[in-house]
Amino acid sequence: MQSEILSTKDLYKVAPVFGQLSFDNHEQIVFCNDSETGLKAIIGIHNTTLGPALGGTRMYQYNSEWEALNDVLRLSRGMSFKSAITGLNLGGGKAVIIGDAKTQKTPELMLKFGEFVHSLNGKYITAEDVGMTTADMDLVRTVTPYVTGISEDKGGAGNPSPITAYGVFMGMKAAAKYKFGSDDLENKVIYVEGIGNVGEALVEHLSNEGARVMIADINQARLEEVRDKYNVEIYGGSNLHAEEMDIYAPCAMGATVNDTTIPQLKAKVIAGAANNQLAEENKHGMLLRERGIVYAPDFLINAGGIINVYAELENYGRQEIIRKTENIYNTTLEILKNAEKNNVTTHSAALAIAQSRIDARKAEKG
Repeated sequence: MQSEILSTKDLYKVAPVFGQLSFDNHEQIVFCNDSETGLKAIIGIHNTTLGPALGGTRMYQYNSEWEALNDVLRLSRGMSFKSAITGLNLGGGKAVIIGDAKTQKTPELMLKFGEFVHSLNGKYITAEDVGMTTADMDLVRTVTPYVTGISEDKGGAGNPSPITAYGVFMGMKAAAKYKFGSDDLENKVIYVEGIGNVGEALVEHLSNEGARVMIADINQARLEEVRDKYNVEIYGGSNLHAEEMDIYAPCAMGATVNDTTIPQLKAKVIAGAANNQLAEENKHGMLLRERGIVYAPDFLINAGGIINVYAELENYGRQEIIRKTENIYNTTLEILKNAEKNNVTTHSAALAIAQSRIDARKAEKG
């Protein structure tokens, strides 16, 4: 499978869907439009070899439809590998709704989106992502059963953000063990970029561990709230990536590890919750390796959320959710060691394991 992702500025040079490198053999792309509610959404179904494509819905005010398309393609592709490497019998899918979640999201829009999800007859199962809440998933559930992450009082697993953060914390500790010889994060300088639900939950774990945490976000009020709650520091500089730190934890949008930031990075470890952190997987994975920066593959360590919502499909309880999420530590450490042994990037090592599981299931099916 192809692994390089085309930047949005170059999309016009190729065919709009099949010609994109980020298309990467997707099985189905669904464009959803409803003039009455203002819904403009794209559902990406990358691969269903292991099972139905499960992945959250993101509502975001993209700069262009090209940007939205590229995002859903990259995200749904990542979900295939996330489920595969975590050992879940799920495929990869994702949805994006173009719009401002704070001002344009309405119950009518969410219900109409749910109808589009339902029309796929279970091939795609949605869940919560950026711009969405558990209450939104409860609403979508009224028009389709193909949704997870619903409220616990309605029989669901609830908000996946805390479990996502716990998985990132486990992956970060494993990367610290590999790089520093100990997984104790006390007094480690850790910059968390993006203080949403997952970012805040990660900050709580790091604060409890005694790490020296710096936080950054575009929302100043949010920064002050988290600072006061966990006694951490707000980053006040202009170039976070160039600061001295032990660990960089990107927890906002993707592609923050790129041509511009990598030469400036002084972090020794990258371990965060954001999806698609490497702007170009092969190139930037190799640059990190050459600089001796340990990268904990994002689609592995942020898999706690999908483990949480998968519990609704498989009917396993909280204890099993925690067990599976804590195993991210062992898998991360194994992949980091394998990458060193085989002289490849950590991203490539993780991708190979995920792809091998998909290929094995495909072979079983004949």
